[in-house]
Amino acid sequence: MRKFDTKVQYLKYKVIREVAKEAWNDTLLENILEIPGTIIPGKTPTMRCCVYKERAILSERIKIAMGGNKDNPNVIEVIDIACDECPAAGYEVTDSCRGCLAHRCESVCKCGAISFDHNHTAHIDKSKCVECGRCAKVCPYYAIVNRKRPCQNACKIKAITINEDNAAAIDNNKCIACGACVYQCPFGAIMDKSYILDVINLIKKSENNQNYKVYAMVAPSISSQFTYAKLGQVIKGLKELGFYTVIEAALGADMVAKKESKELSEKGFLTSSCCPAFVSYVRSEFPDLVQYISHNPSPMATLARYIKDTDPSSKVVFIGPCTAKKAEAQLEDVKPYVDVVMTFEELQALYDSRDIDITKLEEDVLDNASYFGRIFARSGGLSDAVAQGLKEQNIDFDLKAIPCDGIEECKIALLKKRKNVLDANFIEGMACVGGCIGGAGCLTHGEKNKTEVDKYGKEALEKTIQDAVSVLK
Repeated sequence: MRKFDTKVQYLKYKVIREVAKEAWNDTLLENILEIPGTIIPGKTPTMRCCVYKERAILSERIKIAMGGNKDNPNVIEVIDIACDECPAAGYEVTDSCRGCLAHRCESVCKCGAISFDHNHTAHIDKSKCVECGRCAKVCPYYAIVNRKRPCQNACKIKAITINEDNAAAIDNNKCIACGACVYQCPFGAIMDKSYILDVINLIKKSENNQNYKVYAMVAPSISSQFTYAKLGQVIKGLKELGFYTVIEAALGADMVAKKESKELSEKGFLTSSCCPAFVSYVRSEFPDLVQYISHNPSPMATLARYIKDTDPSSKVVFIGPCTAKKAEAQLEDVKPYVDVVMTFEELQALYDSRDIDITKLEEDVLDNASYFGRIFARSGGLSDAVAQGLKEQNIDFDLKAIPCDGIEECKIALLKKRKNVLDANFIEGMACVGGCIGGAGCLTHGEKNKTEVDKYGKEALEKTIQDAVSVLK
């Protein structure tokens, strides 16, 4: 039985699935607002003020499932009318305030935002408060709390604010498209744009043109997903959908590990280039460190370029856990090689839009990469692969890698490097906690995913990076 972590994920899946169904049948424009079994005025229960608001929100979900706002370059969008149930963010005084005489909160407030009523209970003037948090730190009863919205808590780079309509607003100049806010929003008011219609169009065209082939490139974290079926059945399902063949992005990881280890030995210090959210973060917040970003493209871009060079008629669809990959595919130096990116959530919707039960399929084989390419999916895997790359190429270099598990650890390492106090010569940057297995587009998230990735890596027939890349022309 398929599994989603939350009902919000399931809701998102249902919308994308129905949009895909209509696209396969060429009836999308006719039935765009008539998704079966969803919102029927007067009959469908609603958590909103009325069923008509539910329909308005559904309309926005459908638009994002069809590619979203073309004028917004960000792959992450906020549905304003769905973002109105969270309490106003900021510091608040709770019922735990005892009306003490010390008034330490007032003493430390530099903005005069603290006042007291006749019971000596503290109150915060929001128009004066700058959210420094000093009052919360000194309160002996811990009566002052910071009620940040889930999306703001999830966004560790402070790209989310609250606008005048009390809805979340994303600063596109700061956002790295990691999708943490998408996964954490309890109302599904923040979504990543889906390009599933582009995937369907590519497959349809290939079915009408035998010289037109659509390649599915799957991320190694797929080994931790679709746990209700066997991996071989997942691969067979992709071919049932109409993909010409399925290739492991982990082969691209092997290619990158070999080149990146050599580049590291030549330059003496590098930050990784595999996670597009991390690379975007370095470029926006640490421009002085951009010079250290590896010049190697990501495994996705590296392998896609190889496929296009080998088969110029090919179209490449990357399938993985990452919303930031959707943004990476729009970059000028990646766009020629990667045609579309979709997530594991969307792949599940694609299967079900064609009524493909992968549990009933025979198993197919996926064997393109080595153990080291496959473990790129989890934190620390890239560092292990770089160490292996140095070893296999007989490069004498004292590797001191620091695997950064999540964007907060990335920030600490980058700050240390800026101050020249970092005791490392290679920063492995992963924006999501756990690595790719923690990506927002995963069906499931959890520590067990790491075990599945390592198990999948050990099943690789190619035991070294060189064995994997030796088959390439």
